Amino acid sequence: MRDTVLNPPVHAPEAHAPETGARPLNRRQVAKQRTRGKVIESSRRLFAQRGYDAATIRDIAREAGMSTGAVFANFQDKSELFDTVLAEDLARLAEALTRGIKDGTDLKSRLLGGFVAGYEATLEQLPLVQAVVARAWHQPLDEAKKGRELIAPVIEGLESLVADAIKAGELKPDTDATLVTELVWMAWLSNYRRAAYDSWTIDTLKAHLAKQIDLILSGQLSR
Repeated sequence: MRDTVLNPPVHAPEAHAPETGARPLNRRQVAKQRTRGKVIESSRRLFAQRGYDAATIRDIAREAGMSTGAVFANFQDKSELFDTVLAEDLARLAEALTRGIKDGTDLKSRLLGGFVAGYEATLEQLPLVQAVVARAWHQPLDEAKKGRELIAPVIEGLESLVADAIKAGELKPDTDATLVTELVWMAWLSNYRRAAYDSWTIDTLKAHLAKQIDLILSGQLSR
């Protein structure tokens, strides 16, 4: 089975790492990127601590040690700022999933390896994960579509992994790759509630997810 490469959302490069061959940044551009980075990190902390609604632009600016004008010079509104934080975190999640799925020898071990790596990459920011999920239920349709677009490359990568298993004969030819991916993804996502409310550890999450994957794949294995 070939390695599946997840395509993470693209986020802005760090100020100290311009693209190869690009013209060096001038002092003003470097300062602007540093300001932007401070705003993003302050936003991430406050979104994680307070959730989306309670974290105001004024509070974010104060946390970053700058004026609200400096925030608005980089971002149109709080929604765009939240989407930027989400895009960066999804990029890290996609990278973790990609690393995790490479070590497995079959679909279950690859999925489990990827998703456990995803837990390891995100559980330290569990409140931020909760803020993302909570906002997804209460945001306007247009904003919800943005979130789905950000997560789409991760879902597509996982679906490609399942499709590879079908082609390799590991799963039955009539397996619905899209449905299997959706079920496994939702199982993985739902377990964050266990981590948040029942203090489940990585080991506990891994053991539970392994049972969930077994159940989802049980009727689709070709052998």
